[in-house]
Amino acid sequence: MSDAARHATRNGRLAMILAAIAWSSAGVLQRELTATPATQVFGRALFAFLSLLILVLLTDRKGIVSSLRSLGWTGVAVIAALALSSGTFLLALNYTTVANVLFLMATAPVFAALLGWAVLGERIAPRTWLAMGLAAGGVSAMVAGTLEAGFLAVALPLVMTAAFALVIVLTRLRRDVSMLPATCVSQAVVALVWLPFISLGSATGEDWSLFFVLGTFQVGAGLALLTIAARLLPAAEVAVLSLLEIVIGPIWVWLAYSERPNTATFIGGVVVAAAVVVQATGSRPTTPGPDRQPVAAAETG
Repeated sequence: MSDAARHATRNGRLAMILAAIAWSSAGVLQRELTATPATQVFGRALFAFLSLLILVLLTDRKGIVSSLRSLGWTGVAVIAALALSSGTFLLALNYTTVANVLFLMATAPVFAALLGWAVLGERIAPRTWLAMGLAAGGVSAMVAGTLEAGFLAVALPLVMTAAFALVIVLTRLRRDVSMLPATCVSQAVVALVWLPFISLGSATGEDWSLFFVLGTFQVGAGLALLTIAARLLPAAEVAVLSLLEIVIGPIWVWLAYSERPNTATFIGGVVVAAAVVVQATGSRPTTPGPDRQPVAAAETG
C-alpha cells in the first residue's frame, strides 16, 4: 500500500468513527423530546438541511445545482435512500427502545458487503468477514426478544439499515465527486415529506433547541463525515465501523435514563466493539479492477 493510500485509509476510518460517535447521541437526545413523532423527524431534518447547506456553500466550488447535475441518477438514488434512512431512524425510536433500533442496525455490514460485491465488485477481505462474523454474534446476543416489540419495531430499523447500506455503496460508486450536495437535499426531502403531518403546537422551546442540536451535529456533522469515509473506504468497512454507534448509543441512554441493557446486551456490545477494533486496525485490502486515486479527506467538491 502506498503512503497516499495509507493516509487516505486512516482519514476515512477516523471520519467514520467520528460520524458514529455523532450519530450515537440520537437516542439520548430523542428521549428529551415531547413533540409528536412527525414533528421530531421534521425538526431534525430542517436543521440538518440548513447546516449542510451552509457547509456546501462554503466548500463546494461548483455550487449545489451544478454538483447535483454532475451526479445524475446516482445523486437521485442517494437523495431517496438517505431520505428514507434518515426519516425512518427517528421514527423508529418512538416505537421501541434505543437498544433495539441500534442493534438491528448491525445488519448494515451484511447489506453493504453484498451490495458492494454486486455493484462495485469489491472483494470482501477475510478481516472484514471476521469482523462481520463477530458483529453478527454480538447482535444475536443483544437482540434476543426484539421481535416481541412488534412489527414496526423491527421493520423500521431494517428498512433504515438497508437504505443506509445503499447510500454507502452509491457514494463509493461515485467517489470521484462529493455526495455532500445530495446529502443536503435529502434532508430537505425529509422535511417536505413530513411537513403535512407535523404539529407545531406540540413542540416546546426546548424541543426546538434539541432539533437544532440533532440536525446540526448528530445528523449534519455525521452525514458530512460519512460522505468522506464512504469515498475512501470499501463499503463493508464503512458499515462495520459504523457499528460503533450501536455500542455507544445505548450506553448514553443507560447512563441518563432507565433503559438499562441486560447482561446479554453487555456481552453482545463487547463483541460488536471487538468487531470494530478488528476492522479498524487492519490494513486496507487491494480491490480488483481499476480504481481511482485516493481522495483527500478534506476535499468536499
